[in-house]
Parts: sequence; structure tokens; C-alpha cells
Amino acid sequence: MKKFDINEDPHRRYNPLINEWVLVSPHRSKRPWQGQNETISTIELPEYDPTCYLCAGNVRANGEVNPPYENSFVFENDFAALKQEAIDFEENTEETFFKTQPERGISRVVCFSPKHNLTLPEMAVDGIVNIIHTWQKEYTDLGNVDYINHVQIFENKGSVMGCSNPHPHGQIWAQSSLPTEVEKTHNNLKAYFDKHGTNLLQDYLKEELKLKDRVVVENDHFAALVPFWAVWPYETMIISKRHITKITEFTEDEVTAFAAILKQLTTRYDNLFETSFPYSSGIHQAPTDGEAHPEWQFHMHFYPPLLRSATVKKFMVGYEMMGESQRDITAEKSAQMLRDLSDVHYKNK
Repeated sequence: MKKFDINEDPHRRYNPLINEWVLVSPHRSKRPWQGQNETISTIELPEYDPTCYLCAGNVRANGEVNPPYENSFVFENDFAALKQEAIDFEENTEETFFKTQPERGISRVVCFSPKHNLTLPEMAVDGIVNIIHTWQKEYTDLGNVDYINHVQIFENKGSVMGCSNPHPHGQIWAQSSLPTEVEKTHNNLKAYFDKHGTNLLQDYLKEELKLKDRVVVENDHFAALVPFWAVWPYETMIISKRHITKITEFTEDEVTAFAAILKQLTTRYDNLFETSFPYSSGIHQAPTDGEAHPEWQFHMHFYPPLLRSATVKKFMVGYEMMGESQRDITAEKSAQMLRDLSDVHYKNK
């Protein structure tokens, strides 16, 4: 019987955050690609676009005028996915198949910079620090609203991720319920804490820092790594080294360190295929329900769709929709590829 080789043989890896498995098939990374190739834009964006709804001083789709902002700028989403109005609703507890419940919340847009052509990897660390301070303020302000129990900070970068405006920006959706992915994470973090009396992600990070196999970059306060259970080819996660449950607990040194590692990681993404690397990223942190949550550990996910080049994308189809998530390139290999890249952005070489 052949001896198992994690770098060559199909195997499953367990994700303790959401209690799910991923099938890893490293031998398939050698297969030729004859599928769809994405079109990568080579257009150089201007620093200011008079037709952009998010540029400073421009008129948005709803007729409101953006102020002449100089750093980050936050406004209520003109096409919000959530509404703030309270709804009179009586739940039918006898319903089996057609359950529904209203969801109340607030949606905001965060413009990262007035410069239309400036993405996170091309920003100065001080500029990213300003964004983090904005996230901290929004988490506090929204979390203090009596019906808000979760504040989701996220960014969709690139048209391939459905981003309709290239201006550097993210979003914040705050709502009364824990979203499905967050609730799964919350339940598993809580179960681990109740069983072991320690924090799952702190314990996990300690082991990763011993091995170094999947660590991409680290500093005194944070580590960016490819999770052992990663689904996307170049998926990464930033975890705080200190036990921090939410972004408002950062010291100023940690704010600067977080900004630095965001720049280092996203620069490596751009350098990988020498393109403005698309991704969806989001911060996971403690609920805003007024309770203490020692089971939580601040972390940030990056889910990039690119697979082999700037034009070849990973699709979630077939087995992944019917069975479970699957990847070809191993987490260790993708971590090494990202780790070996330069901190200097390819446009500046």
C-alpha cells in the first residue's frame, strides 16, 4: 500500500471555524487549462474621474454631492441592502417550509481615498491607518445602535468580484442578526472556548507560527497566513497575535502594524500575477450585543478568485456545489509563492 503524501495525494482538511471540510487534490494542479479566461483591464485609471459617483465633489446617483474629502469618507449606501425602519411582524412558529423574518440594519460605503486610482497596496501606511480609524469609529457608532448585533466590514475589489465602481472603497453592513457564516464561526469559537478554556484562533496561530509552513508575512502584532483549510487558491487570513476580540481594542502600535501587514499582503497579491489582484475581504470580530465574548479573536479573511494567472479564475461548480469545497494547489504551496514575493509593488520596480 502506497504511503500517504500530503503534497500529491487527495485528502480532506477540516475547518474548525465553520465545522466543514475541504477536499484537496494537489495532483490536479498539473492539468492543462482550456476553460474560460477572464479579461484583465489594462486601462490606467485617472486620479480623478468626473463621472465617478464616489470621487470627491461629484454627484452621486441619488443626487447628493460628495464633500471635498481628503482622506476616507463614509456615507449611507444609496442602494442599501438593509433598511433601518422597524417592522411590525408576528412570526408563525408553526411554519415548517416557509419561514421568514424581517431583518433590520444599516448599510454604509467607506471611500478609502479621494484618489480614484489608488488601491490598498499602492497607498501609504498612514493612509491605511486612517481607514482603520474609520473602521473603528463605524464599528463603535453602529454597534451602539440598540438593534444592531453584528457589524460586517468588507471590501469587494475588482470587476470579477462584482465591484461596479473601481474607486477604492469598502462597505459596512450592520444588522440585527448574526449572518450565517458569522453564526457558524461564533458557535464553533464558543464551543472550543467552553471545552478548552482557551481561544481557538490563538491556539491555532501559535501552532502555525511554530511551523511557518503557511505563514506569508508577520510582524510583532499580526500574522498573515494561508489557512490549513483554505478553499480559494490564494486565500489568506490575518490574525492578531494578542487576544483581541474587536478592532476597537487595538493600541496605536497595533493599528500601524495592521496597516503595514495589509499593505504587505495586498502588494504580494498584486505582484503574484502583476495585476490589480481582485478579492473579497472581510473582518470577523465580536458581536455588538453588549456581551463579553472571550471566545472571539480578531481576524480578517481574503478570498481571491484567481487560480493560475491574471486571467484564469477558480469557479465553484459541479462537485463543489453538490458535494463540498475543493482545491488543487495546496495551502503550503500557495503560501510559499506569496511569501517569496517582494514587498515592493511591481509598478514601482
